Amino acid sequence: MSASDQPILRVRNLATAFDTDGGRVTAVDGVSFDVPRGKTLGIVGESGCGKSVTAMSIMRLLPRPSGVILGGEVLLDGTDLLQLSLDEMRKVRGKRVSMIFQEPMTALNPVHRIGRQLSEVFLLHEKISEKEAWNRSIEMLAKVGIPAPEIRVGEFPHQLSGGMRQRVVIAMALALKPSLVIADEPTTALDVTIQAQILELMKELQAEMGMSIVLITHDLGVIAEMCDEVVVMYAGRVAERGSADVIFNNPRHLYTRGLLDSIPRLGGKRKATLQTIPGMVPGLAEMPVGARFAPRSPHPKAPAYIASPAYQNKRPELLQIAPNHWVEDEEVVRVIKQEVSQ
Repeated sequence: MSASDQPILRVRNLATAFDTDGGRVTAVDGVSFDVPRGKTLGIVGESGCGKSVTAMSIMRLLPRPSGVILGGEVLLDGTDLLQLSLDEMRKVRGKRVSMIFQEPMTALNPVHRIGRQLSEVFLLHEKISEKEAWNRSIEMLAKVGIPAPEIRVGEFPHQLSGGMRQRVVIAMALALKPSLVIADEPTTALDVTIQAQILELMKELQAEMGMSIVLITHDLGVIAEMCDEVVVMYAGRVAERGSADVIFNNPRHLYTRGLLDSIPRLGGKRKATLQTIPGMVPGLAEMPVGARFAPRSPHPKAPAYIASPAYQNKRPELLQIAPNHWVEDEEVVRVIKQEVSQ
């Protein structure tokens, strides 16, 4: 495999926990995936499944001192980001890997002008004058489609619309042409028209700059439109991963099927009740060792599996069942058969 065919990012057995008053709880539990070079990988799942914590772990931006990376590897072009010092990691952020945060109003400093915040990206990583940094900031605002960038660069975040603020955040993330961009719910707070514009902008910039994207969202429609590869997360673990075609056309995990079945479809029966997944994602302090989706699973053998020792003691493996298709081994029937045979 040539260097150009190698994944730009390899995440292996990433585990992240938080120290709370009630003890340490694990939010990301042994997550592994690859990000193809020049492609988009989507991470999808319900709120609380560990998507954003995975991204913050990759960026080494966990809240301190409560957030702790317990183990694993995050290999960016062969460099393990988890082994870098804080000073070394600061040089990587923005230059080699950057992040588009979920809510632009909180990502931007409300008391500093747009130009100052964008200029800081250039000044921190490159030896250029403040005037040159200001001019390059204007160029970046123009690149992301902000009208009259020479005026907007002198304004404060509250003077811009939500869509324009998100474009500013994208401009900051792409200013130094990083090879990898992590976008955490970049369109959640926007209306559908602006959302479409932002997604189209990200596609255009990716084609122009050749960057890889990790797109975190709960919206399967966005995943279908944007992504080449998909990781489905549930309760801090990877339930299923593979190419977008495989995940959408041949989902194997019952959780993935439940997510896809909950999407309203054009041409469906009018006023039909939307499909839902019963139950809730378990709390971080209540995570079992076994298949975490089992309490919500529609499988008829699920209650028997939950009552078995395997649910308490055996973590299911992530098995490759086809080329570029992995699924958590949650076959409760097989587990029950094994219990009976023993």
